[in-house]
Amino acid sequence: MRIDLHTHSTASDGTDTPAELVRNAAAAGLDVIALTDHDTTRGYAEAIAALPGLDRDLTLVTGAELSCRLDGVGLHMLAYLFDPEEPELARERELVRDDRVPRAQGMVTKLQELGVPVTWEQVARIAGDGSIGRPHVAEALVELGVVDSVSDAFVPEWLADGGRAYVGKHELDPFEAIRLVKAAGGVTVFAHPLAVKRGQVVPESAIAELAAAGLDGIEVDHTDHDAPTRDRLRALARDLGLLATGSSDYHGSRKTVRLGEWTTDPEIYGEITRRATGAFPVPGAGGTTCP
Repeated sequence: MRIDLHTHSTASDGTDTPAELVRNAAAAGLDVIALTDHDTTRGYAEAIAALPGLDRDLTLVTGAELSCRLDGVGLHMLAYLFDPEEPELARERELVRDDRVPRAQGMVTKLQELGVPVTWEQVARIAGDGSIGRPHVAEALVELGVVDSVSDAFVPEWLADGGRAYVGKHELDPFEAIRLVKAAGGVTVFAHPLAVKRGQVVPESAIAELAAAGLDGIEVDHTDHDAPTRDRLRALARDLGLLATGSSDYHGSRKTVRLGEWTTDPEIYGEITRRATGAFPVPGAGGTTCP
């Protein structure tokens, strides 16, 4: 059973529509996929509607990747199978989304001041109907030939946390995020916690504090974690009693990572579904879920 619990669609900063994402996941031989767009659940309906048309079984796990900040360090919290209508969590997601447009506009202004001929119209075109974010600004830099890839834009010279063109936004305290997701019946997993190539990361002591506050797991197998880091995180998960997941963090053509490049153990997935009470995995085309 092949399970990928971290993907993005055009509802945020991916390049596949939710329906395309589901179809591509089935074509990649996946059995379970989680849709975890940034701070939004807007892609759910389209992804669910595409399931019956697949030619193989595929189960959809609904979720989101929540933008958080702890002691000045940005981090992402994967939330699975929560009730998307729970008002308190919905309100916080809306605050984050509403701040994305002025934030992106601020980054465009800073880039223009640095001599980069980027325009708001260009960034808005790239984002389309998606929840606008830094990757859309990064892709504009790629189009202009300023950097070679989206990843190359996430450096101090450009868009990394604290970088020359960085602009902050409303972000959740991760302890509050855990509380809100739990109250909505969901499960929380700290996304790519030691992805140092993305910038500053929180110390392991903070992960221990998050675990004590109810964090369910950490994303261990990820393209931004090298082998020693994965071993270190797996040991940390054991020590803290956390679930250890694996995921592609797929963004379509915006990144080179493939669907299913990293996967989650079926027993871990089963435990996630057992802990969740806010929503349930959606089987399509005769798909099944773990007990």
